[in-house]
Parts: sequence; structure tokens; C-alpha cells
Amino acid sequence: MSRLSVRVRATLAATAIVAVALGVAAVVLVGVLKGSLVDSASAEAARRAHGTAVMITTSPGVTAGRVSEPLDPDVQVIEGADLSEAEWQAVLAQPAQAVQPAQSITAHSTTGRAANDQAHPCGETADPADTVWVTGRVDAVRAERWAPAGSFAVATMPVSTVEGMVLVQARASLEPAGAALQTLQGLLIPGIPGLLLLVAALTWLAVGRALAPVSAIRTEMADITASDLHRRVPVPRSRDEIARLAETMNRTLDRLELAVDRHKRFVADAAHELRSPLAILRTRLELAPPGPLAAEALTDVERIQALTSDLLLLARLDAGEPACHGEVDLGQVAAEEATRSRPRPEIRVELEVAADVVVRGSAEELRRLVANLVDNAVRHADSTVTVRLARDGGGAVLDVCDDGPGIPAEHREAIFDRFTRLDEARGRDAGGSGLGLAIARDIAVRHGGGLSVVGEGPGARLRARLPSP
Repeated sequence: MSRLSVRVRATLAATAIVAVALGVAAVVLVGVLKGSLVDSASAEAARRAHGTAVMITTSPGVTAGRVSEPLDPDVQVIEGADLSEAEWQAVLAQPAQAVQPAQSITAHSTTGRAANDQAHPCGETADPADTVWVTGRVDAVRAERWAPAGSFAVATMPVSTVEGMVLVQARASLEPAGAALQTLQGLLIPGIPGLLLLVAALTWLAVGRALAPVSAIRTEMADITASDLHRRVPVPRSRDEIARLAETMNRTLDRLELAVDRHKRFVADAAHELRSPLAILRTRLELAPPGPLAAEALTDVERIQALTSDLLLLARLDAGEPACHGEVDLGQVAAEEATRSRPRPEIRVELEVAADVVVRGSAEELRRLVANLVDNAVRHADSTVTVRLARDGGGAVLDVCDDGPGIPAEHREAIFDRFTRLDEARGRDAGGSGLGLAIARDIAVRHGGGLSVVGEGPGARLRARLPSP
């Protein structure tokens, strides 16, 4: 779950919450509606039983035989003699509800009270007729076939007549309630999934719209490098948390740009200020009487001068100073730098340079690129260094190979970091500072190309690609 995007997690969470809420609401709605419909049917059955009971108690001369066949097919009258004592006990044991007679028949209900005061077959006194007590369970006496359970709501009422106790039963169909529940379920079953899909789609769009500024900020931050710290992330117009995040990131970039600029100026100033004292010191050492101590000091001064020159060049490259670009014959530059004398004269440098390989760039920087690659190869070679220059499609490819120990696969990117030197190079290197390959890659990138380690097997092969003009 944690690997999913914020947009997906928010959509799933919102959909799950709405699904739970709708599920609970649907269950409660169906339960409440079902109970209400059943109660309505029970009340209708009680109303019918009460109406028949009032008719029996208020009609003069009514006998059990005359009311045994009521006109309403949903009402039946059972004579008391047809019920056993156990059945009467079952009727009286049913939970009852009070049904108040209508005001227009209250006087007639009083007549029923006198009759109702008579003892029923069980020897107990019936309740007064002012309030008729009606049982509402569907499993009333002798109602199983006439009103099957689940299909009808049944109300049962004992009534006293001049001929004795009778039992009035009325039924009300539950079919309308079932039809209403089926209609509701028919709406809920397809409606809830459709509503969840709508919620998921709206949440997806809303979260995506809310996170759009975050995507813009991330894209801009991914493109900002050390050479373009002047760029800033876009600040959305909404004054919310994302806008405050963008403002905080821009303030951080301001501080970072200021710190990097100070560092670059310090390196450039330090390198520039060191050049004159080192030149004077070198001149004095060259004019000093020859001796081992003077020779070692002169060597150290030369290394410090080379390091100072590298630092000054890196400062210019980092500052993005515009260079004077023109068409450069890379073959001629490679030949001149390959044949230049180096500290290890026993290493043979071979040339395989194609003719008329012209690129566009700074002659001084490209010369430094070739020199650094050849110097690195000579420093690590056992006997031979090969410099190859050829055309490849629309650009130039410069390969500098040596027959030395090679570069381990795990260090093929680390060697281009500044001040990085492999352990074996530390033991054999007499003048490297760990900046040569870093400067070479920066120059290649600045000219629209790249520098990398290629090939497998013995030795190392560094390949520089440069576009043609």
C-alpha cells in the first residue's frame, strides 16, 4: 500500500469510506423500511379486526352464527366453542397492542363493556371495550392456512357476544411491503456500485488537480543542477500548503545558490592568487644551485601549479563562463597532445586518427580534454597507449586505450568524481590530483557530448563523444 502513489491511496481510501457508509446506510434503510411496512400491515389488520369487533358488539341481535361469515374476505370469526382452553390461553398469551376506538363509536363500545364483563370460557374477565387489545403475531390461532406466515400480518381479537365469546381474526397482505423492498433493492444493487465508481472518478480527478502543482515542482527540481541554481520552482496561486512548500524550496535554493557562488568565488580567487607566488617560487628554485632538495621542491611546486590550474579551470567551468567556440580540427589536437613528452617516456603512444574530423567548440578546452585522457592512460599503462579518432554518424568518437590493469566495473562512474583516485593509482601516481577525468567529462558535457568507460577485458578504454558542427 505504501508503494502506491498519493493519488491512488486517496482514491482507494475515499472509495472505501463511502462504500462502508453506503453499506451501513443501505442496511439501516432496508431494515427501517421493512419494519415500517410490516407495522403498517399489522396496523391495517388490527383496524379491520377492530371494525369487525365493533360491528359485532354494537349490532343488536347479533349472534355468533350470523357473524361467522363476515363480508370482508380478510376477516374471519371463530366461535368460542370451537376453541379449546389451550387455544384460548395461546390467544391471551399473545403480546397485544392497544387500538383506541374511533370517537364516533365510543358510546357503542360501552355496550360492549357490559358484554365484555362476562367470563370467557377460561373463566377470566376480558378487557374493557373502550380500549380493544389486539394481538399482532402472524402465528395466531388457526391462521396458518388462512394467513400463511410471511405473506400476511394477522390481528386477533376476542369479543364477547350475547351467545358467548368469539374470536375475530383479520389479515393484511405483506405483498406490497415485499414489492417495495424489491424495488428498493433493485435500485440499491446497481446504484451503490455506480455511485462508488462516480466517487472514485471524482476523487481521482480532484486529487490529481490538487497534486498538479506538486508534479510541476518535482519536474522543475529534477532539472535543476549545480550549473543552473538560478532556476526556481513554480509557486501555485492558491495560498495552501503546496504553495508554502514551493516558497520554502525556493528560499532553500536561494541559500544554496548563494553558498555555491561563494564557494566558486573562493576557489577561483584562491587559485588565481596562488599563481603568482607559485610562479615566483618556481623561478627561484630553477635559479637555485642544483641539488636533490631543490629538485624535489621544484617537483612539488610543479604539482601545486598543476593543481592550481585545474582548480581555476573547474571554477570557470562551474561558473558557466562563455567560451570562444569555433571549428576545431580534433585530429590535429589529438596528434599534438599525444606526441607531447610526459613523465613516463618508456610508454609508447600510438595514433589512429582519421582525417578531417572537425567539431565545434573551444580549442583550448578540447586540447585540455585530450591531454587529460592521454595523461591518465600513460599514468596507468604498462607499455602502450592507443589514441583513436573516428567519425560515428553525426559526431566524433575519441577513444584512449591503455594496457594497464583496467578499471573495475564498480568504479567506472566513481573515477569521474573530483579528487577520486583508485588505490592502485595512489601507489604508482607521481603527479595526479584526481581532477583530470572530472575536468575531461565536464568539458565533454559542455560541448554537448559525454565521456564514459567502455569495453571489457584488459586495460581501460575511455570514450569521448562530441557532436559535429
